[in-house]
Amino acid sequence: MVIQTETNFITALPDSHAAGITPMIEQFLAVKRDHADCLLFYRMGDFYEMFFQDAIDAAQSLDITLTKRGKINDMDIPMCGVPVHAADVYLSRLIKKGYRVAICEQAEKPQEAKARGHKGPLKREVIRIVTPGTLVEDEFLPPRQNNFLIALGEAMGEMALSWVDLSTGDFLAETIEESRLAEALTRLDGAELIVNEQKAEHYGFSTNNNQGLVGCVSLRPAQFFNSRDGEKQLCRIYGTSTLDGMASLTKAEIAAAGALAHYLEQTQKGQSLRLKPIIKLTSGAVMEIDPASRASLEITKTLTGKREGSLLAVIDKTITAPGGRLLANRIAAPLTDLKEINARLDLVTAALNAPMLEQNIGDALKTMPDLERALSRLQLQHGGPRDLAAIAQGLQAAYTIAQIIKEQNQNLIAVDMLTEMAEHLEKPYPLVAQIGHALADDLPLMARDGDFIRTGFSAELDELKSLRDESRQLIAQLQVKYSTNTDISSLKIKHNNVLGYHIEVRSNHADKLLTHDDFIHRQTTAQATRFTTTELAELEQKMSSAGEKALALELTLFEELREHILTADNDILTVAASAARLDVMVATARLANTSSYCRPSLSEGRAFNIEKGRHPVVEKMLDSDHVEAFISNDCSLNDDDRIWLITGPNMAGKSTFLRQNALIALMAQAGLYVPAAKAEIGVVNRLFCRVGASDDLSTGRSTFMVEMVETAAILNRSDQNSLVILDEIGRGTATYDGLSLAWAVVEHLHEVNQCRTLFATHYHELNTLNQTLNALSSHSMQVKEWQDNIVFLHSVASGGADRSYGIHVARLAGIPQAALTRAESILELLSEQKQNLNLDDMPLFSAAPPRQEPQNKELMDYINTLFPDTMSPREALDALYTLLKIKDKSQ
Repeated sequence: MVIQTETNFITALPDSHAAGITPMIEQFLAVKRDHADCLLFYRMGDFYEMFFQDAIDAAQSLDITLTKRGKINDMDIPMCGVPVHAADVYLSRLIKKGYRVAICEQAEKPQEAKARGHKGPLKREVIRIVTPGTLVEDEFLPPRQNNFLIALGEAMGEMALSWVDLSTGDFLAETIEESRLAEALTRLDGAELIVNEQKAEHYGFSTNNNQGLVGCVSLRPAQFFNSRDGEKQLCRIYGTSTLDGMASLTKAEIAAAGALAHYLEQTQKGQSLRLKPIIKLTSGAVMEIDPASRASLEITKTLTGKREGSLLAVIDKTITAPGGRLLANRIAAPLTDLKEINARLDLVTAALNAPMLEQNIGDALKTMPDLERALSRLQLQHGGPRDLAAIAQGLQAAYTIAQIIKEQNQNLIAVDMLTEMAEHLEKPYPLVAQIGHALADDLPLMARDGDFIRTGFSAELDELKSLRDESRQLIAQLQVKYSTNTDISSLKIKHNNVLGYHIEVRSNHADKLLTHDDFIHRQTTAQATRFTTTELAELEQKMSSAGEKALALELTLFEELREHILTADNDILTVAASAARLDVMVATARLANTSSYCRPSLSEGRAFNIEKGRHPVVEKMLDSDHVEAFISNDCSLNDDDRIWLITGPNMAGKSTFLRQNALIALMAQAGLYVPAAKAEIGVVNRLFCRVGASDDLSTGRSTFMVEMVETAAILNRSDQNSLVILDEIGRGTATYDGLSLAWAVVEHLHEVNQCRTLFATHYHELNTLNQTLNALSSHSMQVKEWQDNIVFLHSVASGGADRSYGIHVARLAGIPQAALTRAESILELLSEQKQNLNLDDMPLFSAAPPRQEPQNKELMDYINTLFPDTMSPREALDALYTLLKIKDKSQ
């Protein structure tokens, strides 16, 4: 069906029989129909053009001019375009808006089309489909964040996620429960999720609904998720006959990973995929953190979605982009395995014990480029000469680091790990010389721009470049030679588009050259006669093709260098991984030194003993503002005292205290030093943090409903090895309802879940629970009253608070004095009548006159017999007189 707009544009794709279709539009339509879910960048000369609805959407999204080209059925064809040389800028903007873009390039040269007798547009093919989850270019990607493409698969009654970062080659898979889907997706923070289109509705996903869990959703046919086909697809990528030697993947994991492999093959259009071996993440390998807790703790981004102000922003002292990505992944997914955690901590301790080692490695890392992404671009044939140079520079830095480790790693706590990394770092070093000898100092971005091979590397290339670059000098030399040999000083060698290079003399000298055997007549004009020579023709032929031949040879040399690097891709990836680990080691050591962090001690038990713990983000903020020093606090939870009930006024620091302990646990299990004087932590399997109020209008959930849903998740999923942080449960409903719920939640956590818990509340009545719950103790935030004001001490002490000081806080907020005075009088009355509250006795309600019960029963009984709607005027008048009689009688 053809759609007509007010601008007379045709937007729907017409059929091939529509009037006015040109061969070019016909070719566009054929390609577009095969890529209906993409914007089609159709290469025409120096522009990528878009037509029909693609053009309208792109023009609006990119704020570029929408024009037209030709007509179909007397309607204009909308068109817009972007220049090829600036396409990446526009492509980036489209991808950020969630579009998929198919890049359609010319697939043959004019002479090839002519040779096959073809008339019409040159053959064109889609060479790549760009989607949010398949980006590899630096200009599209945040350097310190992975760009995960995720697939959700099912098989044998199980569910699994698999995720890949095409820009780094990382490839992982994990079997999960459906109840953990949101938690896993939030942890990965992926750019794109692939879902079976037949199951998408069940999970609440569509192309327009990502539930806020991923960047965008792509629906794909069910065959994408077939585990048998998925295994074949993965074996093709890795060049194996089985996956057994890589990872013991379940059918569901293979279904998810296979879907990724199929999708990558489809979007990369047959480019060779070189991915790291699949890593299987076992159940319970990382600390579980649900989406609400992750948002509340602001681990990698704040509630507003910004990196600044998050935990990651404060602790990230890494030097390289891969180091930054590794640190972000570690705090997003803290470990539960003690051996692995302590291995990370040992490296940090080694750096702290050897300041020169830390300093020298840090200096060397400053010259380390992003090896992973440079290698990935080269693997996918999207790279250029600068990526070759990045590989060489990175391997040089790695070799330097290896020598530093060998010289300074004696008697260090992690000597074996450091020694092994040094061996990995220096292994591919011979590539440095090979690449360095080939590349020039000043490199273009793309290989097609040429001039990136160093002079002297290839004699053949040097000769071609000499012909290309010294053509004027060669022509001048030849002109001097001919002028001398013929004794014609006015002889010139000129060039035009018809004859090319030719010799020109005035007509009076023509006879001299016509009788010369070396000169061949080409053209005679009124003023001049033109000649050529075999020598000039040969030189012209060499010159005309020298540029093309030079570029072709450079591209051949580039491809040889690329293939040479790819033969060592696994070694280069190992170098990149080792360098990233060392970067995090150095960054953590520097943070520990400058901020007085300590090494946590972790165990299999349930202890949680923090001495002088601090909130890393709040402490950094106070240091930056130079306002006041952060007040540290202790926290000690154990089997006999596993629930702390914390009371005290708002602004006294309850939420900060709660969050800081959650963050300390998270940092410790990520393998980082922590902001405390001492920290002993039994490994936390699940971390829950319910702090702050929020609603969810998109699903119709009120603030209180959201609070109850999140609390339900905590009560249903936490166990003895969990850490639960709860703040102000029950405040979103009526006072006694809220108190009852908070009371019941505390009892349930104590008796059923038996988890380590910090529970902050304004319900002071809960302090009586320490008399009946043996593992609960009361604590409070300390304040000091002075001249009718309060001073927040931000310290936690044993014993419950009996007041919340809410009116004092309201005064600080600027509530008018009249309202404050009224609040104080109501508070006093409520305090006096707390046990037997009667609202009628409150001044606010007693201000109205009391309601009087009617005294004249006869009058009321008569009124009740009257029905005004059915009475005639005479009956109404009689009733009125009767009422007067009854009134007079009663008096």
